[in-house]
Amino acid sequence: MTGAGGATMTAVVVLAALAALAAAGTGRARGAEEERGNRTAGRRREVTYDGRALILDGARRMLFSGDMHYPRSTPEMWPDLIAKAKKGGLDVIQTYVFWNAHEPVQGQYNFKGRYDLVKFIREIHAQGLYVSLRLGPFVESEWKYGGLPFWLRGIPNITFRCDNEAFKIENEYKLVEAAFHSKGPPYVRWAAAMAVNLQTGVPWMMCKQDDAPDPIINTCNGLICGETFLGPNSPNKPALWTENWTSRYPVYGQDRRYRSAADLAFAVALFIVRKKGSFVNYYMYHGGTNFGRFASSYVTTSYYDGAPLDEYGLIWQPTWAHLRELHAAVKQSAEPLLWGAYSNHSFGQQQEGHVFATESECVAFLVNFDKHKISTIQFGEEVLQLAPKSISILSQCRELIFQTGKINAQYGLRTAQVVQSINHVDRWKCFKEPIPTVPSKMSHVGNQLYEHLSTTKDETDYLWYLAIHNYKRNGNRQLVLNVEAHAHILHAFINSDYVGSVHGSHDKPGNIVLKAPISLREGRNSISLLCVMVGSPDLGAYMERRTFGVRRVSIKRRQQKLHSTNIVHWKNQVGLSGETNKIYTSEGSSRAEWSAIDKSMHLPLIWYKTTFDTPWGNDPVTLNMSSMGKGEVWINGESIGRYWVSFKTPSGKPSQSLYHIPRYFLKTGENLLVIMEEIGGDPLQITVNTMSVTRIYSSVSELSTPSLLSREKHPAIHLRCQRGKHITDIEFASYGNSHENCIESGQNCHGSCHAEMSEFVVKNACLGRRKCVVPVRAPKFGGDPCPGIEKSLSVVAICG
Repeated sequence: MTGAGGATMTAVVVLAALAALAAAGTGRARGAEEERGNRTAGRRREVTYDGRALILDGARRMLFSGDMHYPRSTPEMWPDLIAKAKKGGLDVIQTYVFWNAHEPVQGQYNFKGRYDLVKFIREIHAQGLYVSLRLGPFVESEWKYGGLPFWLRGIPNITFRCDNEAFKIENEYKLVEAAFHSKGPPYVRWAAAMAVNLQTGVPWMMCKQDDAPDPIINTCNGLICGETFLGPNSPNKPALWTENWTSRYPVYGQDRRYRSAADLAFAVALFIVRKKGSFVNYYMYHGGTNFGRFASSYVTTSYYDGAPLDEYGLIWQPTWAHLRELHAAVKQSAEPLLWGAYSNHSFGQQQEGHVFATESECVAFLVNFDKHKISTIQFGEEVLQLAPKSISILSQCRELIFQTGKINAQYGLRTAQVVQSINHVDRWKCFKEPIPTVPSKMSHVGNQLYEHLSTTKDETDYLWYLAIHNYKRNGNRQLVLNVEAHAHILHAFINSDYVGSVHGSHDKPGNIVLKAPISLREGRNSISLLCVMVGSPDLGAYMERRTFGVRRVSIKRRQQKLHSTNIVHWKNQVGLSGETNKIYTSEGSSRAEWSAIDKSMHLPLIWYKTTFDTPWGNDPVTLNMSSMGKGEVWINGESIGRYWVSFKTPSGKPSQSLYHIPRYFLKTGENLLVIMEEIGGDPLQITVNTMSVTRIYSSVSELSTPSLLSREKHPAIHLRCQRGKHITDIEFASYGNSHENCIESGQNCHGSCHAEMSEFVVKNACLGRRKCVVPVRAPKFGGDPCPGIEKSLSVVAICG
């Protein structure tokens, strides 16, 4: 994955193009290249490779893949996610294996529920797809501790990610290799030999490991592998792209960054022709949710929401459909791409052509890098116009079948509909987390400040540092508490009264410093510091040596910098009382002493609980937490993850305000909702919502290329509501030259040319249906309303 600023972390990745855990995929034939490899369903299939492609049962294959991580969704979501991926043109589902999810305690294994890897792979197999299995066990993936179980730190003489006997496992290695000096290259060779000696019967690959030893395939990760990849390190290896980032993973305090469908399609097409690529994996195709405490440092609970399938499993348009068209166009030309002779052409400084031809078939990819101008080129006997920053694909080197920069797919507007407000004060109860002055369970006592992760064993985000300070008044000068910590958040309490907080950020991960004015009473005063981690690190060298926690504490008199008192005698308490007693569960909640919330709102360290009914229907369910501060949410004892809406982005908005509740977590009828609010918020403003795509819109020119996936031989608008919805209204329809920049809003966008029958024709074709197709042809609308002008059909529809 990519870090902030575009830095790339590399991977040793295991490719099981066929899952050994679940036997062979049936691989239903789709396209010319699949017919060459079709075999009896259910047989174990041979997987090898040569210098052009992966080879399945003796035939080269053009493969499109997408990352879906089974712990980031739930078992009841898997069949639908996989089916949508298959319909989107994917052949392969790629996933990591998350060691710390499967063996959280040494020798104790968990393969149940959303950790049921075998069930996940069997579902992929049942739907006729293959699996790219990234075994790790170090995975990074914005997953806590990079997937390594924390108990590894306790193994004597261990050094993570290095050639030492206590640690011989790996994934994503290249950019940390140099940190291990002479031990790095031998470790790479050892990892390769270990993998090959397992004799799995399928190829293995190392992401971005340029020196991957034979027969391991070196692959590319990044945004533009068609430009950055140096290529396979042997002419006998194919060009594979294992992580094509569909957006950037979001972190708290940063605005979300989405990637356009046109940019994604351009990057894929360029990799295929410039690097002769034959395997492209989208990271992520479905990002899902970082449930519980599995997100790494500062990473939001929502993961890659802008992927072709969004966090909830809804289709993200136009990305999903535009890539589907690209996949169909590439597979239609798989024979020349995989077996044909290659030639390239230059049409200018920013225009180039790539041609692949066999005796009977030919395909051309014509590239325009200019982001702003249409380029006119001569290709053979044809004069062609290339759209800005676009690649045109010509079947048989003559017929235009796809343009990466031309979006004919529908767009969708996703909305959160409030289905239940929980705003009755008598429905809420609260439990005030006690501020410890003497630890109830003493972890350490001594003349030092103990390291956070080693003390908590990463079983909680919270560690209390507790001390007693005897104060002797000397004048009336203001006192200042100074705390330096290597942590994500720090809260300070004097004599159980809150005095201040400070937090860090993803881009500035170093020390945080709290300077809070305080008042002390004569004699004995308690100092309680709550050190908080928002996820653990997931990348880099020497992870076992990373240290966190409070570093220095002193009390100074304002304007007398040289006069300070250093606090040295400390005790620790691990976690919160509510965590220890599991008051987020039904049983634990029944034992806690809850009270009315009248005076508890906007106060720190408050537990809240209420109940709500399961929303009707099948739409995904979310909680709108925008009125809260920071904390964690449990539904019926299941954590749906951390929230941090008080940490605003540069645009002034929360990085995430809607939090996914999988229907798998809900009961029929009433559900228990428990919240740990760390900073302060108003629970009465929380709402239960359902997510759906309510407005869809599209604009297709009469000169557009017809869809390869449609029976229509002419350009057409294709509208489709999500499952369970149908088109209830047409807000706008115009065959003419409507104003493109206002289509999304559904306003009156009529241009100088408009066919009066437009609305009637579209309503007749679409109202009451889940999906509809309307050809973009003048006769359909009663004739040409303005001859000589290029016309488009633009439609805005409502799904309900």
